[in-house]
Order: sequence, then structure tokens, then C-alpha cells
Amino acid sequence: MAQEYPADEARPRRRGRKLLVGLIVLLVLVAVLLVIADRVAVGVAERAIADRVSQEVTKQGAQSAEPDVEVGGTPFLTQVLDGRYQRISIKLRDVQASVEGDALRLPVLDVDARNVRASLDTLRTGQGDVVADTVDGTGTISYDSLAALLDRPGLTLGEQGGKLAVTAPVDILGQKLTVSGTADVTVAESGAVALRFNDLDAAGLPNLPLARTLLNNYAKGISVDVPLPDLPFQLAVREVRPLPEGLAVTADAKNVPINSAG
Repeated sequence: MAQEYPADEARPRRRGRKLLVGLIVLLVLVAVLLVIADRVAVGVAERAIADRVSQEVTKQGAQSAEPDVEVGGTPFLTQVLDGRYQRISIKLRDVQASVEGDALRLPVLDVDARNVRASLDTLRTGQGDVVADTVDGTGTISYDSLAALLDRPGLTLGEQGGKLAVTAPVDILGQKLTVSGTADVTVAESGAVALRFNDLDAAGLPNLPLARTLLNNYAKGISVDVPLPDLPFQLAVREVRPLPEGLAVTADAKNVPINSAG
């Protein structure tokens, strides 16, 4: 036979269960509201940073599409109170800048700022600096814009076996030939991209010293230091690597503002 409890004892238990369920529901609602508030705050911060980045790009005489900004790390609001953010990622598309009268284009420039310091007052007023301990940037220079800077009719660039490859029509001793070969690509002390075409040849090249000299002179003519535009956030180029989609540029900086004082 089932044991029966007095009615006055069962009612407090039911009330206790209802109170517990109500408390759990309340906590869930509070958690949801905090998450929503956190995400809203992130969106506001990302839009504000995007506006400041656009201003900085314009100040440096460059152009780009509207930046995409992502503030990493959760929860965001605790980072606001602490004044330190784990990561801010910025993607700039179709970056263009004038280099000696020619336009050098980077289809995408990815910037990753770590350990970013920004006071609550800076975020509230828009005044002051947002400073990152480290900033890393990666971008790709299109081969078409690089070839335009070399200014040789018909010259095309690409990647071959991890090296920068060149193909171009040449006229040597009255013969129209196609020159091809590869180049060494390094970063010069000035920060420019140094191109050194040391291994060029042309099918059908006459077996004459003068023909070889003319080909070597052509190689020297396209072996130049290509100046890069000033990158945002004081980024300094450290490495360049030929990839199928273009010349990959890696840059970094330390302890720099990712926006200027307002």
C-alpha cells in the first residue's frame, strides 16, 4: 500500500519545486539577456573600430573597402571593464596605394592585433589610443599590379616551384624571342620588395656573346627594389613569398596604436 503524506506536508514540497523551477528559469533568462547585451556591445565596438580604421587608411593616402572587424574573446563586457582585449581581427579588402605614380593593389590585408589595451573612457568618448601589444599582418600583392610596376610590355609574373616566375617577349638581335625564368625575392633594408632575376633564358637565343649580354641586361632591368606603400598600424614587412594567387607579404609591429588619438 502506498504511503500517504499529510496534505500540509505535500504542499510545501510542491511550492519548493515550483520555486526552484522559477529560479532556474530566471537564471536562464538573465544569462540570455547578458549574452544578448554582450553581443550587442561587441557589435557597437566593432563598428566604432571599423570607422577609425577607415580614417587611418585614408590618412595614409590609401584606399580600401569598408573594413571587417571582429573582436575576439568572451565574454566581451568583462574585457571592457578590464580595459584589455584578447584579440581584434581586421580584414581590409581591395587595398590600393600609389607607389611612384603606379597603383599597387592588395586584394586582402588581414591584420591580427593581440592583447589590445583600451580604457572604458576611450570606448565611451572615442578619444584616446587603442594600443596593441603585437600586430601581425598578412596580405597578397597581385602579380598584375607588380608587373605593371616593372613596366615591360607583355611581361607576366606568376609562381613556379615556390619561386617568382617571369615570362616576357624580347627582341634580341632582330629576333623576337620569349624570355622566361625565376627570381629571388627578399625584403630589402628599406622595406621594399627586392626582385633579382638571375636565371633567365630564351629558346632560340643566338649562341653569341652579345646575345647573352643583351639578355643579361634585360634581367638587370627588371631586377629592382619595389617600394611598398606605408602599411597601416606601423606594420613592417618581414617576409615575402610567391604563391599561386600572388606575392604574399608578412608584416608585424609591437606596442602600436591601432587608431590615432581623437
